[in-house]
Order: sequence, then structure tokens, then C-alpha cells
Amino acid sequence: MKKTLILLAVLLLSVTGCDFIRTLAGRPTSAQVETIRKEKIAAEEARHQAVLDSMEQAKQALADSMARLEAHLLDSLSQAKGTVLNPSKLGGLFTTKLDTKYCIVVGAFRNRAYAERKLKACNAAGYTATIISFRNGLLAVSVCPSDDLNQTLKTLKRLRGTDVCPEDGWILVND
Repeated sequence: MKKTLILLAVLLLSVTGCDFIRTLAGRPTSAQVETIRKEKIAAEEARHQAVLDSMEQAKQALADSMARLEAHLLDSLSQAKGTVLNPSKLGGLFTTKLDTKYCIVVGAFRNRAYAERKLKACNAAGYTATIISFRNGLLAVSVCPSDDLNQTLKTLKRLRGTDVCPEDGWILVND
């Protein structure tokens, strides 16, 4: 009889498994444990996504703020002695492709020989210079290409005190 009871108990345990014992003990079953685990993972993923969304909004707000500041700065500069020009105001670029957003123009000529003379003077002074051709026939000699407007402004102020850049040197904005 004892053997039958033990065999019956082992048979019941093997058929019903741990969930039966957990239910008898008042503990959650494996299905309930899995549901709780999935809910915790979903809550953690939602919290993580909320943090990512918040960071993306802050990044976008910063980019918008920088764009407004740059536009304001460019507008202020263009009102002050025409320091900033866009290539479209000069008829657009002809053959030269600019790789950076800003460069300092230290001379603009109609005669190619004069532009090449200024180019050689800039290179001799230690600056990498480029001749930019415009559709209206103007040849501009530019130095110090950069994608940072603040750095370009500092460089322009520094260059205006040298023989390389005249007082009417200006910043070309490549849009």
C-alpha cells in the first residue's frame, strides 16, 4: 500500500509538475512568473525609450537653437559692412566646389593674374589659399576654410591685422 501511495504521489508530481506544488504553496505558477518578467522588461524598455526620446528632443532643441543663433549672427554680420556674403549674391559658384561652409575671402579680382599673385602671397604667408570662380567672372582668393562660424570670425579678426587680409576681407557662406 505504501508503495502504491508513493508511486501515486510520484506519478501525480510528474504529471502536474512544479506548478501544482507552487499553487498548493500559494506561490505564482511558471506562467505567472513569465508574465511578470515580461511586464518588467516592457516597463524597463518603456522607461529607456522615454529617456531616449527626451534626449532626442533636447538634441533637436539644441540644434534649432544653434541654427537660430547662427542665422542671427550671420544677419548681424551682413548688416555690419557687408562682412558676410552668399555665393548666390555674386551670381553663384562657377567651377569651384567648396567643401566647407565658411571661408575668408582676402581678395576678389576680375584679372586671373592678380588672383594668382594673391594666391601665391597667401601660400607664402603660410595659409592654404584657393581661387573661387563665380559666374559673374569674379575670382575670389579664400583662406582658412571651416565649418565653424565662431572659429572663422576669430580667424578673420586675426587676419585683418596682417598683410594677407585687407580691412574689407569678408566671409563667404557656402549654402
